[in-house]
Parts: sequence; structure tokens; C-alpha cells
Amino acid sequence: MPARERRAALRDRTAIVGVGASVFGRGLPQSQLQLGLRAFKAALDDAGLRREDVDGLAINLGWPLGTDYDRVAETFGLDIRYANQTWTHGRFVTLALQHAALAVHAGLAECVACLTACSFTQEKDLLGGPHDIEGMREEGGTHGENPVYGQTSPSGGAALAFSRYMARYGATGDQLAAVPMALRRHAALNPAAIMREPLTLEAYRASRWVIQPLRIYDYCLVSDGACCVLVTSVERARDLAQRPVLLSGMQGIRSGRGEFIFGPPGLGINQQPESARTPLAADLGVYEMAGIDRAAVDAFYTYDAFSPLVLFALERFGFCGPGEAAAWVQGGRIGPGGELPVNTSGGLLSEAHVSGWNSIVELVRQLRGACGPRQVSDAHVMQWGTPWGDSVLFHN
Repeated sequence: MPARERRAALRDRTAIVGVGASVFGRGLPQSQLQLGLRAFKAALDDAGLRREDVDGLAINLGWPLGTDYDRVAETFGLDIRYANQTWTHGRFVTLALQHAALAVHAGLAECVACLTACSFTQEKDLLGGPHDIEGMREEGGTHGENPVYGQTSPSGGAALAFSRYMARYGATGDQLAAVPMALRRHAALNPAAIMREPLTLEAYRASRWVIQPLRIYDYCLVSDGACCVLVTSVERARDLAQRPVLLSGMQGIRSGRGEFIFGPPGLGINQQPESARTPLAADLGVYEMAGIDRAAVDAFYTYDAFSPLVLFALERFGFCGPGEAAAWVQGGRIGPGGELPVNTSGGLLSEAHVSGWNSIVELVRQLRGACGPRQVSDAHVMQWGTPWGDSVLFHN
């Protein structure tokens, strides 16, 4: 069977049937396992399942920021026959979801719990502090860290990419401010969000630089929390408590000399070529697999660890052309009631940093019509996609 037909055979065969989250906050006293257990129990209750129904784990809890799948299974009282473990990175949200869907479709598991738990405020020394294991591990890799020059912060890569983007396309800091301001407006409607007070352009301009051209409001929160998403077959989903959210299309993370994780292709960072590139057919396979046109997407979700990543993700999937996103997001287009709402919970910039999984929980609730005052009207199709090319399309 050709690859195209094999991909189409996965369309709408698996579904998310339960989501749960712990409380989000800073300096929470609970351990990662305690936070994760709360999210897991909430997801079970949401789906109307028992822990005995879960026989798979796809977790983002790995080194250096978490525990292992076997400890999770032991602590949660699970009997697991399938496990997939990746690191606590936003780039692994899609991989965990994809592996869960593939495992269910292949019969390796009946119900897979996708789980992450973050205690960033307890582990800050591992992320930019004097014992920064993460930055040293990258060694000039996809984040752009280079310990030889003392640059071990992922934000340096994002600042470098946006600085070059500004120089090439004439984008401005005031234009970038539209991203954290829009996400703050979403967060103001979300009682679970950590940052809910209004963010004005004046406040943004007055805020301190971290690494120019990025200010403090361009950075994700350092916070604690956990999320859990339950994936099973569409046949089983029909018998459970919630309206299933179907996984319709997916495509994997891109990597190679032409890629830089914090910048779009063709920006000229690291080993990238310097010629701007519009999305190729291979970049948009998620829509073909799902049989859904990009114009049908009602809201877009991405890994907003830094404000420029929202711009880069929008360009990556062709919502606007190369260099156009800074202007495209103006006028409330990505905010509440906008043409394409982005990260409607407030995302990592304003709700919480749960490695992007809080946005997956949010989009599932949106497709159920359960988000109250921040509900996207008449929502049927939503997309998770990142600047590094991976994506999942969901519909109700």
C-alpha cells in the first residue's frame, strides 16, 4: 500500500476521550508524581474510565527534568503493556500523541495516557542556573546553545532568530508585542491561568530586556503543573462519557541542516540556507492526511515558549507568507474573537508552562464546547503545530 494510503488509513481512527490537569502555579509543594497523579485522576474521571482501563503510557517526563515510565506505572498502580518516554520538551508533544495513536491503532494498547508533569520552579538550577545540565547537553544544537561562549539559554536561540527576522523583514518589537498581549487577553478569560491581568503596549515597552530584542513578556512562565490526555480507538470512544475528539492528521518533527528549532526554514541560522521558503507540499502533509483544508482551522495552538515562535509557526503552515506574520497578527487577529485565535488558554506565556500539554487540554475542551467565555464559536477543527514542522489536526 502506498504511503499516502497508509496515512489516510489512520485518519479518524483514534480519539482523545479524557483530559485532566492539576492546579497550575509557582512554587507548588507537590512533587511531579503528585501533580501527575492529580492530572491522571482528573482525566480518568473526565472519560468515565478506571485506572485498570489504561494499559499504555506516553510520557514527557524524562531526563533531566523528571522521572521514568516505570516509576509512574508503579506509583499510579498501573499494569502497562506499552510505554514510550521522551524528555520534558515542547517538541515532544506531537511525538507522544502520535505514538499513542499508532500504538492504539496497531493494537499494542487499548488506552494510552499521555502525561507530563513539570516542577520548573523547583528545578531552576537545571535551566540556566549554575548547574545547567540542559544547556550543556545541547552544545550548539537545535536550541542554538553554545557553552563555549557561555550561551546555555534556549532563549538565546529565539532572540537570535527574531533579530535576524527583524533585519530581513523589517518587523518591529511593537509588532511582536501583539503576541503576548493577545495571549494575555485569552488568559484573562481563563480562571486556571497564572497571569490574568491586562498587558498593554505601554507595559510591554517599559518591561526589561532579557536578551534583546526579547523582553520579559516574550518569555514563557516558569511554573509547575501537570496535564494528562487519554487516547483510545474511535470505536471504544463512542461508549465513553465525553464526546470524542478525533485525531485526523499528523506529521512528524523536521530536523536536518535546513532546520533551526527557534526559527523558520530559510532564515540563515546555523546551517540553514538564506533564501526564504514558502511551505512545500511535504510541509503541509497534515492537511492532506486529514482531508481538511487549512482554511477550515478554527483555532491554532503552538509551543509559545517565546513570542517569536508564534509568528514562525504561523508562517510554517502557510497562514501567511515568509516575513508576513509580524504584520498579520495585528488588530486582534489571534486574540479572543479574532480570525484565527491562538493558544486560547493563554498558552505558556500566560496560562502556565506545562511543556505545551496545557494547550492540548485546552483545544480538546474547545472542541467539546466547554470553555465558557473564551469559547471559540462554532469550532470543529483545531490544529497543534510548531515552528519545527510537527503537527496534529483534531476535529469533533
